[in-house]
Amino acid sequence: MFAVAGGSGYVGSWLCRELERRELPWVPIERWATDHPAALARWLEKMRPSAVINAAGFTGKPNVDACELQKAECLAGNCVLPGTFRKACEAVGIPWGHVSSGCIYSGRRPDGGGFRESDRPNFSFRQNNCSFYSGCKALGEEVLQGAHACYVWRPRMPFESSNTPRNYLAKLLHYPRLLDAENSLTCLPEFAAACIDCFEKNLPFGIYNLTNPGAITTRRIVGWIKERRVSDKAFEFFTDESEFLALAAKTPRSNCVLDSSKAIAAGLKLSPVEEAIQRCLEHWQG
Repeated sequence: MFAVAGGSGYVGSWLCRELERRELPWVPIERWATDHPAALARWLEKMRPSAVINAAGFTGKPNVDACELQKAECLAGNCVLPGTFRKACEAVGIPWGHVSSGCIYSGRRPDGGGFRESDRPNFSFRQNNCSFYSGCKALGEEVLQGAHACYVWRPRMPFESSNTPRNYLAKLLHYPRLLDAENSLTCLPEFAAACIDCFEKNLPFGIYNLTNPGAITTRRIVGWIKERRVSDKAFEFFTDESEFLALAAKTPRSNCVLDSSKAIAAGLKLSPVEEAIQRCLEHWQG
């Protein structure tokens, strides 16, 4: 049996859906139990799950700009909570997985490649160049350095085929103007399957970049949206990032490319990003 925190959230709901698809039983972790490591450990000892998934966190709504005004909540959900799960799971001796974020990087590696799991975050408080959300996510991973029996999963800008507010593809449809940038993205159904596969395949614990291989620009996605007739909107773009930050954002954004070759080599199934996006647009439910 799996125990899941944050199962009602956007990413967490897909993880729960995947567990149900595989007919793997799961129970939600009660919110009160996550207030303190000792309380969570007692809850885990009582329920005795075989594995734990922490998909809880604080992202801000409608986007990460909200985290600039809700710093206490952001710190609690993205820095303190991972430490709570680490202490409790290690005390009870239960393997677990934590949903982190790839938004702790900016750009590409100096050699032009995507950032690997071993690369130090370059979009964090330590570089003093990040959003509060990304800074907290980077600190959350520091809290988990050396954690025992722990998977750290990094998605980026998740998408799927339904027209829901948290879906990156849907966001492109509804924003009045867009910033053209190159990014790695994560197809949520594939992400959820990869996370559960980590347990089922008994993969080595550690960090996994769970982004679909490759990178894509905003303009290219918009071109496919129009080709597939998902929308006939006349999309408008900011001239550059400076104009975007001046007119539409309260904090810098993480536009970056991650290397998912470790996950692929481990046997996790992540289709090329172009294929995943076009498949979602083909089956768009809008």
